[in-house]
Amino acid sequence: MRVFPIVLSGWLWLLPIVAMADDDSLHFPARETDRENTEPRELIIRGALDVPQFEPVLEDFHQRYPDIDLHYRNFSTLALHQHFLDDDTGTDVVISSAMPWQYRLANDGHGRALDSPEAMAWPDWARWRDELFAVTFEPIVMVYHETLTQRFDHIENHDDLLSLLEDEREALQGRVVTYDPARSGAGYTYAIEESQLSPRYWELIAAFGDVNADLVGTTGEMLEGLADGEYLIGYNLLGSYARDFVRDHPQLTVVIPDDYALVVQRPVFMAKHAPNPRTAELFLNYLLSEAGQRVLAERTSLGAVHPALDGDGTASALRKRLGDALRPIRLGPGLLATLDDLKREALLSRWNREYQRQRNDED
Repeated sequence: MRVFPIVLSGWLWLLPIVAMADDDSLHFPARETDRENTEPRELIIRGALDVPQFEPVLEDFHQRYPDIDLHYRNFSTLALHQHFLDDDTGTDVVISSAMPWQYRLANDGHGRALDSPEAMAWPDWARWRDELFAVTFEPIVMVYHETLTQRFDHIENHDDLLSLLEDEREALQGRVVTYDPARSGAGYTYAIEESQLSPRYWELIAAFGDVNADLVGTTGEMLEGLADGEYLIGYNLLGSYARDFVRDHPQLTVVIPDDYALVVQRPVFMAKHAPNPRTAELFLNYLLSEAGQRVLAERTSLGAVHPALDGDGTASALRKRLGDALRPIRLGPGLLATLDDLKREALLSRWNREYQRQRNDED
């Protein structure tokens, strides 16, 4: 239970806004206010976004609109997609880092258009039509344990990593971790994007196989193993989660590669059959507003997109620092290709072949 101060009618009242949360959900019950319209209002948000990351945004929104009964539930990316397909009438707003799946839902007609000044002003590169809006800016990073730099050189980019894996093959056996693209929607998305971006990508996958890298399903698993010292290097972690984690684990360092770095954005849309379309529109406009984006920039590690913001935690600041090295995953029709069954089978087949290459050659 948390208690937050809220302002009503010019007075500072200390009223209990009760945020009941567990690992997967968060609820801010509606409170009576001095609004003339006392009709109960509700908002149901479903997402693939961990509660601690999203909570500051939901807190701020609820302080602005305390009469809305606000529900949030967190899923894994693929579970969220299936949950929505099973019942698209029980959700108002959907947000997820699984860009291809979000795009498919919008492209298949599951989204509701947003016609507002906030929507019209949103950058073209971060929107699709008036239905799908990318509201965060999250680089994909590498994380290493301090033991790595005590024994070997610093890692600043992909060439550094590949050289280290090749030169220290025996010393790094079982000490490297990355996504399993067959089990993780995020890992698969990064694999298909990077295979098109880097001519040395498949050399890197073979090098992962040479050191018997562990393949896991989430950034959280990688971070826990790195903190424990089980792993010395983690590859392709979601930067927003890694930054928060590393604050409490000083033995770890986050690196945004200076040669190229994929950037994930979390697209959000209002459901076509939203049970509460008015509050859904209110929330989406808030996410696109300078006020909502400022919360993302200053109180989370998710990164703000709004062009008026240029301080720490914004896309503008990262672009100034890293320039062309940042490679945002494009929000457009090309995302559908990543969901084609034949292309998926072909990529995963080659990924496994390259990962097993050294062992197959030795056999």
